[in-house]
Amino acid sequence: MKTMVLGVGNPILQDDSIGLHVAQYVKERIDDPTVHVDVAYTGGLNLLDVVQGYDSVILIDAIRDTTKKNGTVERLPLPEGKTVYSCNPHDVSFAEAMTLARNLGVESCPHTIVIIGIVVNQTPEFGEELSTEIERAVPVAAQLVLTELKRGKSQP
Repeated sequence: MKTMVLGVGNPILQDDSIGLHVAQYVKERIDDPTVHVDVAYTGGLNLLDVVQGYDSVILIDAIRDTTKKNGTVERLPLPEGKTVYSCNPHDVSFAEAMTLARNLGVESCPHTIVIIGIVVNQTPEFGEELSTEIERAVPVAAQLVLTELKRGKSQP
């Protein structure tokens, strides 16, 4: 089974880059030829090309949830992942893009998609460093990704 771990974000919008940082952290800690770790600076429909051909995808991204504290890490199944940021406000969410692809009969879509979301409620500022509050979430989110990978290996 081929799995992609995909960190999504904008590398120059401070805390929006959390997915990129978590992906790098995970990449340094795994050695499994069936797992490909990558990053994407895009969202929505553009991610369909990136995830084609994988059996499962673990997508890591900043999410907005004003009911939760900044830096909260959550595991979300795809339908609930509609809050995942998209780089283009005229695009659809990744969840909507996957629904569209499946409805159109695209067979190379991943069967399993899990979103590891890190709550980032403040307006992104230009910068390449994470805020202290969000930086603390990197190892927490990475551990959740590693747990997901183990869970995937234990299932038939």
